[in-house]
Amino acid sequence: MVAVALALDSPSPVRSLVLASGYYYPALRAETFLFSPPAIPVIGNAMRYTISPLIARTNLPSLIKQMFAPAEAPERFERQFPKELMLGPSQLRAAAEDAALMTPSVMELRHHYRELKMPITIITGADDQIADVGRQSERLHRELPKSEFIALPGLGHMVHHLAPDAVASAVERVARKATATLGSRETRAP
Repeated sequence: MVAVALALDSPSPVRSLVLASGYYYPALRAETFLFSPPAIPVIGNAMRYTISPLIARTNLPSLIKQMFAPAEAPERFERQFPKELMLGPSQLRAAAEDAALMTPSVMELRHHYRELKMPITIITGADDQIADVGRQSERLHRELPKSEFIALPGLGHMVHHLAPDAVASAVERVARKATATLGSRETRAP
C-alpha cells in the first residue's frame, strides 16, 4: 500500500512497481479486531507494556505458521529473522496502527488505481491464506490490464521469503520495461 500510495502521490520518481501479496480492496479482516487494541490511546499504551508482549510471544509461532501456510517457514527465516524485535512496545503499536488503518487506506486508494500508468507486476502466493488472491491481487490485475500477474502455486502470503528469486526476477523484468518505456519517451521527445 505504501508503494501504491507513493506512486499515486508522486508518480515521477516511481518508474515501475512490483506488488507482492498485497491488500488492495476493503475486506473483513479478523486481524483488525485482534491486533488493533494496542493502538487505542491510553488503553493501548498500558497493553503494549503489559499483556500484549506476552500474548504476542505466545501466539507468534502460530502467526508465523499462518503467514507462510501452506508452505513451511524457510529454515533461514526461522534461524535469522529477529523475532524478538516484533514483540517490543513500539513494534506492537506500529503493527496495531497498521492493522487499524489498512482498510480505511485502501478504501481511499482503490478509487485511484487506474491512474497508475507505470509498468506493474503483481506477484502472490497462489495459496495465500492472509490476502485472498481472487479478491485482492487478481482483482487489481483485472483493474490494471497492462499489469503482469504472477501466482506462485503452493505458496502463501510471505512470497518474498518463500520465492525470493521469483520476486527478484519480477523486479528485474519490470525495471527493464520501465527503462524501455522511458527510453522510448525520450526518443519521441522534441
